[in-house]
Parts: sequence; structure tokens; C-alpha cells
Amino acid sequence: MPQNASEPWEYTLHIPHDPRAVTVCRRTLRLILTIHGLIRLTDVAELLAAELISNAVRHTKGPAALRLRWRDGVLRIGAWDANPEPPAPEPALGQAASLDSETGRGLTLVQACADVWGWHPLARGTDRGKYVWCDLGAA
Repeated sequence: MPQNASEPWEYTLHIPHDPRAVTVCRRTLRLILTIHGLIRLTDVAELLAAELISNAVRHTKGPAALRLRWRDGVLRIGAWDANPEPPAPEPALGQAASLDSETGRGLTLVQACADVWGWHPLARGTDRGKYVWCDLGAA
């Protein structure tokens, strides 16, 4: 039975450094949004989460995590990874990556599909990393 979509909630899925984790994250996100009655956000949210998590897995050597938070009609999708370096710059919105390139479009997709996105470095003791996030409104 779907939960009340106005109540806040938060989930974190810790994943190993494994490309198969992207599929696990997408399927988990779909289940969470369905349970909470937010199926209308699923397609775009899956795309955004897959881009953030695939970047975390592709560009780092350690574990990562997907974080989903619903509050005040906004879904925040975030990816934590162990690399404190900023996300790699991509072509500006509206500029195409090389036609034969298979990469370089992830954050451009996030910019185009999310309401807002950002990142910040994280540090806890000797652990370093970053958190890249984007927001998707229910409207």
C-alpha cells in the first residue's frame, strides 16, 4: 500500500565498486518510489540516479552510496563516492560531446532533467569523498 507522499523519508543504499551496482540502484529506486506513491517520478529519477552512480563507480576506486530523500514535494537523489575531486567538467549545456564519444554526457543530462544539482566535498576523520546531488520536484 503506498505511503502518504507528503511525509518525509530517506534511504541510503551502500554499494560496492562494481558496475552492476548501477542496475541494483535503479531497481531499488523504482521500488522505493512505487511504495511511496511517486511512480510518476520514476523514469526521470532512474535516469538521474543511474548517471550519478555510474559516475561514482566509473571515476573512483572505492565504494559508493545512493541516497534518496523526499521532503516538501522534492526528491533529492545523491551519490557519495570516496574521491574528493569535483565532478569532471563536461561540455556546456547545449554543446555536444564528440559524436563518437561514449562518455561525457552524464552531468549534461543531469543539468537538463533535474530542477537543480550540485556537489560538495565530504570529510569524516581521514575519510574523504564527495556528494553529488540533484533535485526533482513532484510538479
